[in-house]
Amino acid sequence: MPSFISFDKNVCSNLSQAAEKEWLETNGIGGYASSTITGANTRRYHGLLMAATKPPLGRILMLSKLEESLSVGEDVFPLSTNFYPNTIYPEGYRNLVQFDLTPVPTCTYVIRGINIEKSVFMVYGENTTVIRYRVSSASPVAAPLFLKARVLVAFRDDHWLTHENPAFNTRYETIPHGVCLRPYESLQPLYVFHNAQSMDKDSFWYKNMEYPKETERGLDAHEDHFSPFALNFDVSGGTDFFVVASLNAHCKIDVLELFNGEIKRREGIRLSQPVQNPIAVSSATLNHSRDALLSASHSFIVKRGSNKKSMIAGYHWFGDWGRDTMISLPGLTLVQGRFDDAREILLSYAQFVDKGMIPNRFPDYGESPEYNTVDASLWYINAVYQYLRFAKDLKTIRKDLYGVMREIIEWYKKGSRYNIGMDSDGLIHAGVEGTQLTWMDAKVIDWVVTPRIGKAVEINALWYNALKIMAFFTREMDLASEIAEYNTLSQKVEKSFLDAFWFPDGQYLFDYIHGDVKDAAIRPNQIFAVSLPYSMLSVKKQRSVVGIVEKHLLTPYGLRSLSPHDKDYIGHYYGNQYERDKAYHQGTVWAWLIGPYISAYIRAYAGAEGSYAYIEGLFKPFYEHLFDAGVGTVSEIFDGDPPHTPRGCIAQAWSVGEIVRAYFEHLYGFEIE
Repeated sequence: MPSFISFDKNVCSNLSQAAEKEWLETNGIGGYASSTITGANTRRYHGLLMAATKPPLGRILMLSKLEESLSVGEDVFPLSTNFYPNTIYPEGYRNLVQFDLTPVPTCTYVIRGINIEKSVFMVYGENTTVIRYRVSSASPVAAPLFLKARVLVAFRDDHWLTHENPAFNTRYETIPHGVCLRPYESLQPLYVFHNAQSMDKDSFWYKNMEYPKETERGLDAHEDHFSPFALNFDVSGGTDFFVVASLNAHCKIDVLELFNGEIKRREGIRLSQPVQNPIAVSSATLNHSRDALLSASHSFIVKRGSNKKSMIAGYHWFGDWGRDTMISLPGLTLVQGRFDDAREILLSYAQFVDKGMIPNRFPDYGESPEYNTVDASLWYINAVYQYLRFAKDLKTIRKDLYGVMREIIEWYKKGSRYNIGMDSDGLIHAGVEGTQLTWMDAKVIDWVVTPRIGKAVEINALWYNALKIMAFFTREMDLASEIAEYNTLSQKVEKSFLDAFWFPDGQYLFDYIHGDVKDAAIRPNQIFAVSLPYSMLSVKKQRSVVGIVEKHLLTPYGLRSLSPHDKDYIGHYYGNQYERDKAYHQGTVWAWLIGPYISAYIRAYAGAEGSYAYIEGLFKPFYEHLFDAGVGTVSEIFDGDPPHTPRGCIAQAWSVGEIVRAYFEHLYGFEIE
């Protein structure tokens, strides 16, 4: 199939451009392969096999990269590119003429009329990466042709860096069709399979490789890699050659079979046929972009051990987070007809509900889940409601999920961890000093940047929404004795919310209330009082909120987290950990918030002339963004100030999920047959 995301020689040979474009391959269990389109690693998180040893976490960088070159007679031409302090070596990007993302990341090099096509893909469900080379020439080449691929390994946690050390076991074992390496007894061995004609057994360390992205982030940016051997392929008389890096001790490797199987699997992942409405987008560019986002959405859905499925919040460094999962779930599963995945995810999180709370996150190495979130459980109830809308599966909700949701409501009413509980006015308060509970959760050592202790606007919008959803479920399941309870409480919450949060002077909603303090900072959190399925606001108030958010917070790539006119606004997310965390929710643009904004706008201006043309225009910058940063996907955040440079993770679940959800709900038509 032709690749919608593709770059020609003009981009590939411009290193400053090409080094900003990163590709990502995932394996459905939390592992990945990733680099720039030149193959030059610019982050500690880049590598050809980042294995998930405790799916979907426990990530260990096994195979860092391959140093490749082509020999034509006595002349040697590099394919690889690396950054070193003040040096680029080798400069293989100069021979790179094209990069294609589809069907798998593929680099095409041309040297003296010889084409070398290098493709990388992962095997679904395995910590296995396949690097496949295809060599061809339009005319016969008289000189001997050899492709050399030198193996570079790291064997370290994804957040760490490797340096030459005496504890690293440099020996390896030759096995049928490959080699087995185990530098540390505490880590699993790596199997490298290949069809090379010979091996260069010289081993040594590559010292001081530099990662420019880590320099930008104010972190240690230099790493050593061990090379145990190189593989020599005689490409004079053949076309297909491979290197396979795996944690599995395969008895037999059929790369063509693996490739064809993976392509078939990807082609088999199809959107359930929606009933297209009259306003559906017909632009070929937008449809191609939509398909790219649908493809990207599959990278986030993973298996959690032998249990049910979960979702990775973002690549390269996030695990599966409860809040992110519930917000992402409608776009990444339901609007695509992936009801089994959605059900598994909801059931998986139901197992971990404790004191009315779903986990905020799961730690890397099996410790107990962390429960420091006030909104994740309320987003869970919303996700179950969306599941019913699309899957029409009341049976699962009645049998397995309704009791969980009722437990959540009861704990929020009587009180749970971190002072989370219902006040006498029916509103939810939450927070203790030193702990971040809302989605604006940046923390530097003991400093919580945006603590928002008290009654937060989006929490109470979610609370009202949850109560109305519970009333809806009780009616659907004929639980007459419970209907009045939820209706009465939701009415109380509605009145208290409007009395407490509406800011008459500004004609918008306060961000949070704590004692006598009513915070009037213009933040995006108020948009949820309009965008959620159940809103407490009149149409007039809805339009006022949407107008304020549009004026102060809307950018081409989402909503700012704080108005630029605020004294605490920070327009660039850049620098060391402290500087970045300080800016994270103080003006930084969040792509995922475009989804709630679109839903809020459609509700506030339902039927208004030009509203759908306006909404369609909001999608277009994201389609252009598919060619920047993480190619074919959507970044986590962007600078608050123009040109709104992409920052953070190159692929974020709720960024992709909310764009896909909003597109299918509000432009394409979401009714699933």
